[in-house]
Amino acid sequence: MFDKFFEILKKGDIKGLFLEPTEDFFLQFFRYIFVGGASFITDYVLLHLITEAGIHYALSGIISFIAGLLVNFWLSKLLVFSKKSSGKEKTWEFTVFAIIAVCGLVITEGLMILFTEVFLWYYMISKAAAAIIVLFWNFFMKKILLYRKK
Repeated sequence: MFDKFFEILKKGDIKGLFLEPTEDFFLQFFRYIFVGGASFITDYVLLHLITEAGIHYALSGIISFIAGLLVNFWLSKLLVFSKKSSGKEKTWEFTVFAIIAVCGLVITEGLMILFTEVFLWYYMISKAAAAIIVLFWNFFMKKILLYRKK
């Protein structure tokens, strides 16, 4: 399961680690962690900036989430999943991607409200905890529904 990943690491093959198309599950998940990190940073920083500008954290969360979604879609297509699509197929792919993400948003918002309002956590800590949980949801749903090997 990890053989290809460790072989690439041993060679120091950065291009193979991040850029070359792969169907290797572990390598895809490893890349998705980086994609998720970039998306999370976009989402997290915007959440903080918008909330500190006076917008309620729940609304800020939706706005920042949309920005993170766009970063995630672009980087997932570029670095993680090697499926190529064009035209109508790309529109359908983004639609399914967005539906998965909106379900992730509902989970995130629910967890943020639970953690912030019930457990009295700081909203930024709530966001971080929710993001870790939703990362797994997003990866597996995308892998199963969009990018499974036929």
